[in-house]
Amino acid sequence: MKTLSFVKLDSCVLGEFNPLKAVSAAPLFTFSVGAHKIVVSNHMFMITLATVILVVLLFASLRSPKIIPKGIQNLIEMICVYLREQMARPVLGEHTDQFICFIWTIFFFVLSLNLLAMIPLDMIIYLVSGKPNHLSGDATANIWITGGLAIITFFTVHIAGIRKQGLWHYIANFAPKVPLLLVPFVYFLEVIGSFVRPFALAVRLFANMLAGHTLLAALLGLILIFKNYGVAFVSVTAIVAISFLELFVAFLQAYIFAFLSTVYISFSVSQEH
Repeated sequence: MKTLSFVKLDSCVLGEFNPLKAVSAAPLFTFSVGAHKIVVSNHMFMITLATVILVVLLFASLRSPKIIPKGIQNLIEMICVYLREQMARPVLGEHTDQFICFIWTIFFFVLSLNLLAMIPLDMIIYLVSGKPNHLSGDATANIWITGGLAIITFFTVHIAGIRKQGLWHYIANFAPKVPLLLVPFVYFLEVIGSFVRPFALAVRLFANMLAGHTLLAALLGLILIFKNYGVAFVSVTAIVAISFLELFVAFLQAYIFAFLSTVYISFSVSQEH
């Protein structure tokens, strides 16, 4: 009977443990606007928190600018200069200054969401208050959020191209110079490619962040399942190592998202794209 109770307990742990729970959206509260109910999730909260942190940090770094910057001002300026001179200018050339603010915004926003996802905010609040909550979450592991960012890039790319070349020239230059018989096929592929690019942007960021945090949750779950000191030691060691890798991935994915957005913009403002 005692063995049977342990089996039931382990079955309950296995049944309730879900590695995807760490990256799933959880509703926090709802409010009504007219006849519509709007659900605010933990991912929406993380987006708001990232925005507030960015605004506070940027205003703090710009409040008393110095010729020789120090502290947070030096860090932000160093990142901005690197993104402008080493990433954007070789690709955009003379158009760099026109689009660099958008590129900076995309990079810092994605980076902020990625870094906030690594902070177990809900666990910290639980340890302090003793009340369970779902405030923490990985917003960039939500395909709707990464898709929204990709759509912003999509419209920025094509609006930039239309403003630079004019609508009809932009459409006419959509396909490169090829033999006349191949124009319909190449044009069709280029149109499809223009929609595939933002899709790839969204899926790349979503998949990388989802995989990393799901793996961390699965390793943590092994401790709850096996209840063994050896397994706990191996799991904690692996979690620490993968957390450092996730920190690198957080910067890398923000850089890749900003870089690919830059490349797509450069395609649109060129005469043949």
